[in-house]
Parts: sequence; structure tokens; C-alpha cells
Amino acid sequence: MKHIVLTGGGTAGHVTPNIALIPRLRELGYQISYIGSYDGIEKKLIEDLKIPYYGISSGKLRRYFDPKNFTDPFRVLKGFSEASKLLKQLKPDIVFSKGGFVTVPVVIAAKRRKIPAIIHESDMTPGLANKLCIPAASKVCCNFPETVDCLPADKAVLTGTPIRQELLSGDKLQALKFCGFTSEKPVILVIGGSLGSVAVNRAVREILPELLKDFQVIHLCGKDKVDPSLEHTEGYVQYEYIKKELPDLFALADLIISRAGANAICEISALAKPNLLIPLSANASRGDQILNARSFEKQGYSMVLEEEELTPEKLLETIHSLYKNRQKYIDAMSRSSHTDSIEKIISLIQECQK
Repeated sequence: MKHIVLTGGGTAGHVTPNIALIPRLRELGYQISYIGSYDGIEKKLIEDLKIPYYGISSGKLRRYFDPKNFTDPFRVLKGFSEASKLLKQLKPDIVFSKGGFVTVPVVIAAKRRKIPAIIHESDMTPGLANKLCIPAASKVCCNFPETVDCLPADKAVLTGTPIRQELLSGDKLQALKFCGFTSEKPVILVIGGSLGSVAVNRAVREILPELLKDFQVIHLCGKDKVDPSLEHTEGYVQYEYIKKELPDLFALADLIISRAGANAICEISALAKPNLLIPLSANASRGDQILNARSFEKQGYSMVLEEEELTPEKLLETIHSLYKNRQKYIDAMSRSSHTDSIEKIISLIQECQK
């Protein structure tokens, strides 16, 4: 039986693509182990799937000054020693890494132990953790055509991001019932990210009276971001976070308004849902969401409105324009080759394993 070690953590985006690969790996008879941080979000997500989980010490490598910069390198060194011992004990045929700082010691230890490692980069420009891993990796899976150009030619492979298959089989009627909506008006699904975007939430709520004349709105507004004054508004529902019913809500949505995190936008394009992306401002991040959004816009998958341009009038106008031209976006996404990402990555795993 072939044995694969999956690694990735820190945020859900570094874990869910690994989770998307697991059913297919199980079908093919792989033994699966997972290496993550002692107490990261990945621990609970993976243990729920009854997969053996091994924690290692993890430290963040920052580009800016922080007192932890003095202690975290020692955590990384400790993590390397722990990862090396684990790989000696587990003897996997291959390592697959989804990124996040916990993966750096795992990928480097795999190289030392002559175990092939494949890494996956969701964003258009590699994050620091993946940059450190590239020299030790056998192959680098990419999400965007533009990323391939800035990686070693013998390593870069355009695969797209693995999508959880259950997202593709939602029930529209169940969602109508769940939201208490009618089938007479189109539905907009607003996704502000798991922490909720204050800017997106505010802009949507400001135009709600106008929006509800033509649409119904499902608003996933993030933790502690529900507005009690809008409860019982006809045609509008708001939730902090949705897990079980999410595939149904996706099935019901005619349009999606979202941040531009790489995994979120890949899920939206796999579902071929016309979408408006409002990327996280470069002032609040390294600017990767803006690059992601512009790439999707260039490929004809999305409309983009930057946070700095976000006014009630502009948002309303853009939503109406998106709905009017929705078929153009559906057609472009339906032609995308990103839909078979799982099979592309599985083929690479089989090709590279010892």
C-alpha cells in the first residue's frame, strides 16, 4: 500500500484543498497521514476525518519586526527535527504540501530523507513559506497561468485548486426552504470570508432596500457581524457562518459577491457562478487577493471592484451589470480546465512517488 503524508495549516485555506484530495486518495488505496501544528485549525479538521494526525512545533517567518522573530526560528528548527523523526518513522512514499509555515520543516526534511514532495500554491505569487520550500520540492502545483512563469520551468504545473466535491452537489430546493425564499426573484450570495469583511458588509447593507426590489440576498457576514435590526427583513437572511448547508446555498445563488481568497474564487469558478470580487485591500495584506481577482477578471470569470472604489452607487450599478451579462461569465468559467484539478494532482502524485 502506498503511503502519503499530507501537510498544510495555519488557515482553513491551507487545509481544505488537502481535504478535497482525501476521498480520491482513499479510493486508490493510499494510507494517509497528516502533519500539522500542535493546535492549528488543521488539527480538528483532520481528526474529524479519522486520519492519523501528528503535531510538530511551528513558527512564523515574518518580513517585519516582531518580538517573536527572536524565538520563532528555534521553533522552526525544533519542527524540522520533529518532522525528520516522523518521516523516518512513517516512511511515506511521497509528501503533498498545501502551504503555511508548518509545512516548511516537513518539505525540507522530506528532501533530506530523499522523499519526493509536491507543493501547491493557490495564490498568484508564492507566499514566503512556499518560496522557502520550492528548492526542496519535486513539483509545484499552481492555480494561475501567471504563476507558472515565475517558477522553475521543470517544476511548475498548472493544476488549479482541488475543490471539495460535495460543494458541486447542492440542493436548490432545500436552500429555498432553509432561507424561506420564493423562486420568483434571483438570489445573491454574499461571502465576506470566515472573519467577515466590515467594508463588504456595510456596502451591501447600505443598498439593501434598492437591492431587494430585484433580488433576494443571503449574507454570510462573519463572526459577530449579524445586524439585529435587519432580522425579519423579507428577502434577506444573514448568518455568521454556514457549513452543512453551504452546497445548497451555492446551488441556489444566481450571483456571488465575495472576497478574492484563492480557494474561495476557485470554488466559485468550479460552480460557474457569475461573481463580483471585492479583494482585500493591499493596505491590509500583501496584495495577493488583488492579483487573484485581476487574473480571474482577465480570464473572463469575474467582475472586480476594489475596496477603495466601493460606494453604494458603484456596487449597485456593478451588480445589475453582472446580472445582465451573467451568461458571458458562466460560459467562460464552463470552458475552464480547472474543473479536473483533483485528477491532475493525483496523476502528479503517482508520477513522482518513490
